[in-house]
Amino acid sequence: MSVMWEEQEKFYIPCMHDRFDDRLNQYRSMWLFVYFDLPTETRKERKVAADFRKMLIKDGFTMFQFSIYLRFCFSMENTEVHARRIRKNLPEYGKICLIKFTDRQFGMMEVFFGQKAQRNEKPPQQLEIF
Repeated sequence: MSVMWEEQEKFYIPCMHDRFDDRLNQYRSMWLFVYFDLPTETRKERKVAADFRKMLIKDGFTMFQFSIYLRFCFSMENTEVHARRIRKNLPEYGKICLIKFTDRQFGMMEVFFGQKAQRNEKPPQQLEIF
């Protein structure tokens, strides 16, 4: 299978050029977003919030904004594994939201810094060992 990046209006959009039911399909691969708002009033609350962020980073998430982390997953099943891991490590207080997007939907996102547009993040290259 070949993955090509086509430039369209200054943004890179991944394009799959193989059968629809291939393993790395834009409609099959997913992005998992974690939005959270955790209390940070006391030293203990700050530690809990920092530990939650460290857990996300250890699980392969990347910071998108200060309280928004995201991770590329190859399938819905893999997305659910990471979502379950987050549910298992939820802090006692605070608000946490999980959102799943297909790679196709993620590719249509528009990101701006001020008035300048920024290119979308390319999915990471990962090797799978069988």
